Amino acid sequence: MSDKTARIKVAIQKSGRLTEQSLDLLQRCGLKYTKGPDQLIAFGENMPVDVLLVRDDDIPGLVRDDVCDLGIAGLNIVEEKRLHFLEQEPAEPFRIIRALDYGQCRLAFAYPDGSPLRTVADLAGRRIATSYPSIVRDYLRRQNLSATVVEFSGAVEIAPSLGRADAICDLVSTGATLVANKLREGETILESRAVILQTPVEVPPEKADWINRLLQRVEGVMQVRESKYIMMHAPKAALAKIAALLPGSEAPTVLPLDGRDDLVAVHVVCRENVFWETLESLKAAGATSLLVLPVEKMLA
Repeated sequence: MSDKTARIKVAIQKSGRLTEQSLDLLQRCGLKYTKGPDQLIAFGENMPVDVLLVRDDDIPGLVRDDVCDLGIAGLNIVEEKRLHFLEQEPAEPFRIIRALDYGQCRLAFAYPDGSPLRTVADLAGRRIATSYPSIVRDYLRRQNLSATVVEFSGAVEIAPSLGRADAICDLVSTGATLVANKLREGETILESRAVILQTPVEVPPEKADWINRLLQRVEGVMQVRESKYIMMHAPKAALAKIAALLPGSEAPTVLPLDGRDDLVAVHVVCRENVFWETLESLKAAGATSLLVLPVEKMLA
């Protein structure tokens, strides 16, 4: 794939809360790249994949316009842009093909302390400040509620104190910023996390093959995050009970132990986190010599 047009372009946030984790994800998928300190394109060395570092709110448009084949952005940005694009043209602008396990936050209403506003129903005829006007208008429309949406760029939490709004709808992670600005968190209207977008344009077979391989590797990385490899000795009579205690596992591998007819070795990959309580339950069921190892790579 020496043709530059055949290279896959992936857009990610150039600086922000998703940048390092998105680059780490691509590296864990095997991508090695070169990038100068001021360059906004990282060129893949061992895969036909280039990474464009751009503003997060530009990512959905780059994917929609087929400038980039894939993009990684927060669902809050993606949904805001998707609704905006649909107002211009009814065709879906891109496909959301995978939710990732980082970038979690929520888009929620918040009401000033001491205000009579308590719920969304109280917002009828009121002003709501937000950086996500399309999402908020869509939500209000679905709730059959009439209110004025005031678009506010940054520092949305100060809008009520400036007299610009009666309530806000903003991203929340810990809620500390709301408390600091004397706001009470209300209803969540969107649970957000990083997602992968794909262009709506049909890609040529050579690109499609690499995109599928990359997405398969992403799936493997996601599975590995919590997966553990467990080895133990177990009484044959307790195998069914022990297998039922293993979190998120398929059928375990059972191996004979030399010189022992009553015990077997059990090896299994657990695709959920393994807590101390799990090990204690396995021991109580008769398992011994328990060993838990991290899984570096996995391909289902």
